Amino acid sequence: MNFSINSPVLQDAFYIQRFGTDDFMPAVCTGPEDELTAARKTAWLGCQLNISPVYDVYGSEAIEFLNWVCVNRDFAKMTDGSSRHAIICNEKGQMVSEGVILKFADHFRTYWLAPVIATLVDRSEFDVQGSWVFDEYFFQIDGPKSLEVMEKASNTNIHDLKFAQNKDIQIAGHKVRIHRLGMSGALAYEFHGPSSEADDVYAAVREAGREFEIRALGCVHYCMNHTPGGYPNQHIHYSFPFSESGYDGPEYNAMTHNHLGSCLGDDESYYVTPFDVSWDYLINYDHEFIGKEALQKLASEPRSLCVTLEWNADDVGDIIASRSKGDSVTPFDRIDNLRDGTDPGHWTDLTVDKVIIGGTVIGRTSGRVHDYYYKKTLSLAFIKEEYAKEGTDVIVLWGTPGTPQKEVHATVARFPYYNEEYRNETFEVSAIPQFTE
Repeated sequence: MNFSINSPVLQDAFYIQRFGTDDFMPAVCTGPEDELTAARKTAWLGCQLNISPVYDVYGSEAIEFLNWVCVNRDFAKMTDGSSRHAIICNEKGQMVSEGVILKFADHFRTYWLAPVIATLVDRSEFDVQGSWVFDEYFFQIDGPKSLEVMEKASNTNIHDLKFAQNKDIQIAGHKVRIHRLGMSGALAYEFHGPSSEADDVYAAVREAGREFEIRALGCVHYCMNHTPGGYPNQHIHYSFPFSESGYDGPEYNAMTHNHLGSCLGDDESYYVTPFDVSWDYLINYDHEFIGKEALQKLASEPRSLCVTLEWNADDVGDIIASRSKGDSVTPFDRIDNLRDGTDPGHWTDLTVDKVIIGGTVIGRTSGRVHDYYYKKTLSLAFIKEEYAKEGTDVIVLWGTPGTPQKEVHATVARFPYYNEEYRNETFEVSAIPQFTE
């Protein structure tokens, strides 16, 4: 959903992005440094995920269907209030969709698995049905103070909520589904409910967060968390082979971005398998599913691992300086934007660059971002396992083929890069004061 011009969601917006005639989203609020470091020091409150494709799956054979289309373990083992990171592959073992599935009493709700999962429901011979969800808001709060904010807003103790679990609470007199999950890497919660209640709930959480120095997050800056958080993400770090996998139509075209960068030479370079992004631990081979044979073969072959790269500051500075040297110098591709993937107000190209050691290409890197908390230029890379060791020096070839290219020195760093005390998957919230009336 998007928001009207009078929505409290827009109260902190410095720059507003228009969708259609009467719908808006906050693009920039207090600026990237202030907004993004809040996820490390206090908390930010964001609405970007309201663009999420949400699709419900139900029917007497919904579990059998999900077991067939996803690589994951048996969906019959999911309990109400649990969630799962789900992956759908094609017959070549390439990922064509990945997202989150929440288990409800009588159905499964999926986020970012559509439109692929919707097409598979339509084609399925299982007794399964599906429906798009258009009337749900989707907010997210990330940062060390996020639990305290949500407990104050709901007048409820939610310390019992473990990572990837969800339950219902009350905020501003409305039932809210809260889910301990986020993409910054820090302690974080998503919360959902009917679109008609979005303004009330957002305003209550925003007000509860004032004493904790909460910040509103502009949509432009949301995806800057994924690289340091250690979350490879579609259209930022890789793309999906929709048309090659039999998925086509306007809903797929809208999710496909142009390619740019010194990539390995063809579209295959933009696609990944679960092994490339280090998600192969999610694969369960004890049942039949789409792509199983290909993934079993890949499991026995040399693989890539996902790592973080720290880019050399002097080399990055040379690229920026090339744009200020007059007509005698042909500048390198821009690198002074905050991140690769999007700029304010519009989608830009997915940028994938070669990673090289001793003249040999060992992988590719994408999702370059300027991280304000660590004051580093970072990216994620999918490189051969033997080189995926912290401290390994590599070269990133920056620049579109046919234009000036720059060899940027980089170093393999820890993955995930943000792995401090408040890491969401492992943080024990008992250290945080509990809400009391």
